[in-house]
Amino acid sequence: MFWKKSQVPPLEVRRLHEQFGLDLLCASILTRRGVSDRKQVKFFIENELTFLHNPFLFEDMEVVVDRINEAVEEKQKIRVFGDRDVDGITSTTLIVQELQFMGADVSYRLPEGDEPYGMTLCGVEEAKKDGVTLIITVDCGISSFQEIARAGEYGIDTLVFDHHISDDNLPPAMAIINPKVPGNGYPFPHLAACGVVAKVIWALRFSHTNFYHENCILLHSLPGNDTVIIQAMKIENLMEVDRVIEEINPGVVDISQSKAAQFLSCGLPILVIDSQMELKQLVNAFGRKVDISLVDMRSEMETVLPMIKGKSLFSLSTISHSSRYTDHGRDELETLYSLFNAYCLKKYPSLDSEYENILDLVSIGTVADLMPMVDENRILVKRGLKVVESGRRKALLPLLSLQKLIGKPLTTQDLSWQLAPIINAAGRMGQPALAVDMLLCEDPVQSEKLAVQLLGLNKQRQKLGEEAWDRLLPMAKDSFEKSGSKLVMVEDPQLSRGITGLMANRLLKQFNVPAMVLATVDDTRVSASIRSPQSFNCRDFLALFSDLFLDYGGHACAGGFSMDREKLPILEKRLVEEIDQMDCQQEEQESVEIDCSLPEKYLTPDIIKEVEFFEPYGEQNPPIVFLIEKAHIDDVQIMNNSKGGDQHVKLTLTYGAYKWPALYWFAAGKVGREFSKDDTVDVAFRLSRNYFRLQSSLQLTVVDLHQSQGA
Repeated sequence: MFWKKSQVPPLEVRRLHEQFGLDLLCASILTRRGVSDRKQVKFFIENELTFLHNPFLFEDMEVVVDRINEAVEEKQKIRVFGDRDVDGITSTTLIVQELQFMGADVSYRLPEGDEPYGMTLCGVEEAKKDGVTLIITVDCGISSFQEIARAGEYGIDTLVFDHHISDDNLPPAMAIINPKVPGNGYPFPHLAACGVVAKVIWALRFSHTNFYHENCILLHSLPGNDTVIIQAMKIENLMEVDRVIEEINPGVVDISQSKAAQFLSCGLPILVIDSQMELKQLVNAFGRKVDISLVDMRSEMETVLPMIKGKSLFSLSTISHSSRYTDHGRDELETLYSLFNAYCLKKYPSLDSEYENILDLVSIGTVADLMPMVDENRILVKRGLKVVESGRRKALLPLLSLQKLIGKPLTTQDLSWQLAPIINAAGRMGQPALAVDMLLCEDPVQSEKLAVQLLGLNKQRQKLGEEAWDRLLPMAKDSFEKSGSKLVMVEDPQLSRGITGLMANRLLKQFNVPAMVLATVDDTRVSASIRSPQSFNCRDFLALFSDLFLDYGGHACAGGFSMDREKLPILEKRLVEEIDQMDCQQEEQESVEIDCSLPEKYLTPDIIKEVEFFEPYGEQNPPIVFLIEKAHIDDVQIMNNSKGGDQHVKLTLTYGAYKWPALYWFAAGKVGREFSKDDTVDVAFRLSRNYFRLQSSLQLTVVDLHQSQGA
């Protein structure tokens, strides 16, 4: 394995250290990972919900909010269409739960058995028959042109909450909330569907506050060099929509010629936190005839935010976190804006402390759908993990207990390995509604019964997966060779369509090329999943054959389609023609990126603080890899975990003043050949907390090790 450690510019490390108060080790790792822009550094430092992007940045959000509120008020029937995977299940649960809380007449439908993905014509017909007047799609819908058009013919409005890549053309929905739709207005494209739904929920709750649709102006004026600097910002739904900054020379500029005066004269409420001081500055600028009414928010804000009591806006700006991440820097108007946002969220707990309660499912769905652990996904997942730990969702407690996750701090690895596969099994085995029923259940006895059923489905799924793998692997090897090592495509009439994605992912790992797995739905139709390396765009590839598909969609590295079985020979022929044009990727030596080399004095138990600073880990933010040189192997034990070369190895390493337990997965075959007891080695490793019987200890996980030079 090749070890790579990129150089970092010392000045950039020093800047992060000084600007954000980061220790030099954290600053150097961030820089090495290419995270130096203040707007991205923010999401490693901050945890407050005020740092999330405003949902009303979505162009269609007000349309969505108003239509749902109308449906609830008029007792219209709402039908939610979801997907069968973890993201679809958590998204469905979240929106249904919120609509139930609002008093809506809501039902939901997920693809059961071998039903196709997403919204279907059959589902639309059922909705019409049931008197539904509003359809909401979650984790699907962006490619449902025909289905949404049919709903429209029946007078049924459709709202699409999705995150899959869209075509240039969009379905005829009433509104679409999808961060990947060009021109949607939202600054972060990598929300999972459950994250999209969480944004809708926040907006719905905000629509029931006094601030919805209310425009106002935030004002702050300060003395300049014989001038008055007037700063004002117009906001709507807590979003900045306009801003003016003007430096006034008293007695030189007539009030009628002032941009700031015109800005303040639009009839909107003008909010300040020290009205007497602000009025004094306005009088200095425009004279005593100035007629501008101000609303002093200080006492109201201090009631909700007691930490600002008695502090001037200037002093608050020197300690404000928000302003150091903005394009405007540490200006006092920016501080006032962040305070107003914080005030609104704290004034309405449904937007802050109570809103946090839904983030448990957002964290599970986001991690399960392999969304990048960057930007606001970091806050959503970090806060959501704490909610899962706390057991606030009573319906989830039985599953947490059965998986032995109660009483320990949770990580994204726990979600990926212990929770997501269980929830996912329901969809893979054709019963996704079972998982939604469990998550919505309010009866603890029934929740436990449903959790046990889910565990049973997962065992069935595992058994089916192993049987399928034995059948698919020989076919995959043959396909790999015939394609010139460029593609794997297999079809298995016995395969359950619920595990095509699982098998495609396993084939991808085996062959490191795009892997396509087809299952027979019935005598006339097949359904398929495709998984690919980062360098290959699944959806763009599938678009080349869209004329053959009944439907298709997906992300950059994952997609799927269904088609008439009679067209399969045509697809196979065109695939052969297409892959002939594909560049064959050069096989690269496996490598590991080193984040930091640790001298002996730095590898102490306190180093775990650096590791935990970078959590949550996931896509685009893998666990930190440290390097130590000339460590001593005190002990080597082969663990009796499996047979032959798959056995794991337990090591004891001495480095500096400490002895460290270490695990080296699947390394039994290397003992005596690449390393032995008493060797001196360089070790690339990850560090984590190991929990056993509720006791915590630190453990190294070896990524790779080499004999030390000169040892």
